[in-house]
Amino acid sequence: CQLVYPYLMDPRFDEDTVAWMYRYYGTASRSFWTVFEVTFSGSWPVYTRVLVEDVSLVFAFVSAAYISLVVFAITRIITALFLKDTLAACAN
Repeated sequence: CQLVYPYLMDPRFDEDTVAWMYRYYGTASRSFWTVFEVTFSGSWPVYTRVLVEDVSLVFAFVSAAYISLVVFAITRIITALFLKDTLAACAN
């Protein structure tokens, strides 16, 4: 929300882009819901492509870092669960 706000007031962007940014990132609750959808639905390109291509390349770095971190964390959690079950099965 805070990263997108300066771009919402920028006259360089057309009305459709500003409306899209407000729809998904205009308020704290909208931003929270969008990040929730990005995290759990796997449709992150839908929510980041317009920001990267039409607004600023900075959002590519922010999005890539967030998505990489989340995917890494989820992979590590799943690996830990499998390892725990495997070690429990071996102990019996």
